[in-house]
Amino acid sequence: MQPDPVQPDPIQPEPVQPEPVRPEPIQSKPASQTPLPAEPRTQGGPLRIIHCFRSPVGGIFRHVRDLAAAHAAEGHQVGILCDSTTGGPHEERLFEEIHPHLALGLVRLPIRRSIGPSDAKALWTSYKELRQLAPDILHGHGAKGGALARMIGTVLRVNGSPVARLYSPHGGSLHFDRRTWKGKGILALERFQEQATDALVFVCNYERATYEAKVGRPQPLAETIYNGVEDGEFLPVEPAPDAVDFLYIGMLRDMKGPDIFIDALGRTERLAGRPLSAMMIGDGPQQQDYLRMKLQRGLGRRIGMQPAMPARAAFASARFVVVPSRAESMPYIVLEAVAAGRPVIAARVGGMPEILGIDSAALAEPNDAQSLANIMHRALTEEGWARRTMPEPERFKATFSSATMAAAMMRLYRRLVADAKS
Repeated sequence: MQPDPVQPDPIQPEPVQPEPVRPEPIQSKPASQTPLPAEPRTQGGPLRIIHCFRSPVGGIFRHVRDLAAAHAAEGHQVGILCDSTTGGPHEERLFEEIHPHLALGLVRLPIRRSIGPSDAKALWTSYKELRQLAPDILHGHGAKGGALARMIGTVLRVNGSPVARLYSPHGGSLHFDRRTWKGKGILALERFQEQATDALVFVCNYERATYEAKVGRPQPLAETIYNGVEDGEFLPVEPAPDAVDFLYIGMLRDMKGPDIFIDALGRTERLAGRPLSAMMIGDGPQQQDYLRMKLQRGLGRRIGMQPAMPARAAFASARFVVVPSRAESMPYIVLEAVAAGRPVIAARVGGMPEILGIDSAALAEPNDAQSLANIMHRALTEEGWARRTMPEPERFKATFSSATMAAAMMRLYRRLVADAKS
């Protein structure tokens, strides 16, 4: 007996709120008036650490917040420099949460995504802000953050300040194709900047292998330190009584695969022979594209859309978390979901196999909606699928806790500070 065909919903447009226009002036927000040290810090004393990055959204922002909180709790003094034109209400709440840990303050100024004339102004303004803080560590995250931290750190060293310069790519430039002229230029710039780098820090082995393939074998010290999540995030999250079947949570842009998610849901419905439900949670530049796509596919009522919210609140809204990215490094959302006991279905990209297992049945072929749909269907219909497929909890926690990450990073910081002052 053939199942009844799934009927598409009538197309009903949903209102999309326009993004507010944000001002661009420099926003300095010191958490406390921390005096500059009269003498150099001793090898075992507190360090002055500045994290530089462009956009305060997504995994980089989460990574920096975790490091800042952990190291501040140990008595170190931490500050942040980042862009002032990105982020929304959710990110503003996150800044308020991390602010008490920022003894060296928060500096926000316009930092454009693309390379352009405005970078010179951003560099000069950043230098003037950071030189006053006398940092021991300048840790750049992402391409723009890495460039700022290393160039400013190099000028400070020329002027006699023994600052250590670190760079964590977090994907960034490594997403470029070296067969294109733009890719060749960006990757050549990465190689050139190694001269101003004391250490490269990769968040997974995949990222390190990609760097070696596209840029070359690292000339400075290089370490792999996995991202991690806090102890409280290992408490289980149970789905709500009205939970939907599948959840997409993340940036609304093609690289993260929201279009693949929408396509895969329709294919999963055809495999199941019945309507299914889903939720997309997040913000991003292509939000309206995906709104139109779900309406055109007849999924307007069966796929809800909500703005960014805390991950654990989002996890309770669905039975399965789907991460269909076209490219990743070590995505926090997968770590958070697995830690919370939520079953994850993901594309086999980046560091996903390092989290879920190389041969995990939860991994779909990249950029393949049908492969993703096949796994989504099995997860729905096979009893015990999650129990058989997800990583063993204790082993996972030992590898991917924020305490493990912060301790490894501090050991590296200490080593570099000692080298810089010797």
